[in-house]
Amino acid sequence: MTSVAARRVAATVAGAEAGRRLDLWLAERLPDLSRTRIKALVDAGRIRVDDAPALKASRRLRSGERVEAEIPSPPPEEMVPEAIPLAIVFEDDEVLVVDKPAGIVTHPGAGARTGTLAAAALAHAPGIAGVGGPRRPGIVHRLDKGTSGLIALAKTSRAYDSLTAQLQRRTVSRRYLCLAHGAIRKEEGVIDAPIARDPRSRVRMAVARAGTGRRAVTRFRVLERFRAFTFLECRLETGRTHQIRVHLASIGHPLLGDETYGGRRARSDEALPEDLVKGLGGVALHAAGLSFLHPVTGEPVELASPLPNRIVRVLSHLRPR
Repeated sequence: MTSVAARRVAATVAGAEAGRRLDLWLAERLPDLSRTRIKALVDAGRIRVDDAPALKASRRLRSGERVEAEIPSPPPEEMVPEAIPLAIVFEDDEVLVVDKPAGIVTHPGAGARTGTLAAAALAHAPGIAGVGGPRRPGIVHRLDKGTSGLIALAKTSRAYDSLTAQLQRRTVSRRYLCLAHGAIRKEEGVIDAPIARDPRSRVRMAVARAGTGRRAVTRFRVLERFRAFTFLECRLETGRTHQIRVHLASIGHPLLGDETYGGRRARSDEALPEDLVKGLGGVALHAAGLSFLHPVTGEPVELASPLPNRIVRVLSHLRPR
């Protein structure tokens, strides 16, 4: 595999270019880079103006200034295996199911290139390298960084094709346990609301207006009630990004520990002891059950993961002594 080398670009601002924004000026000279990428280079201190780091991408340039840009080589397409311990719940020649702890990213992405579940799985089962995409070997579905629980990986191409097809047909069963802010009045219910990228934030999803976004369906059932929280079981009929978190937040009950969708409630956390909230290491959401048909035998595979201590501790605190 041929890697793209790091490069340096330097140029002087012409008189006719005075007053132009730095990011727009650079975009003309570096057409292969997006403005988002250019801003990231500025934030990383890789853009200098007259030998001083540029502080803002929106900086207005002056005639005669010398701009230098250092563009590092992109990460390799092929993933490097990392010997990270895995909590294996099920494994055979076709499928690997892992109990992922909160705090681990499923696969590389923006801001997370190493220490991923995918890299750990690749070290455990090198044959996964040729399954799926090079940066997501074996990954057929994902869990958010702050979510713990069961996640399945395909070890062969036929397993990958089978599991992804089962997900599309909605025949894979996924059961989640979570702790939400507030008192949910209904004993059970269905949230059927489309989800799309939040137009105001690149890292958030949101319930979309009717006729837009992708259909998303979450079924919930109340398991236990507390003064300021509700313990729930949720089942997914679809698998959209951040689906449970977005859906529950949309009805006024964001999950405990969810700083992205919890707003002011996530910051106050209803006066829970700080060590309990920090001890979550993410969101109070756990993938507790997973079932699918084995890609080769066709036999049902039903797996369960006990609620982790990070959530058990909070529930113990909330329950009457």
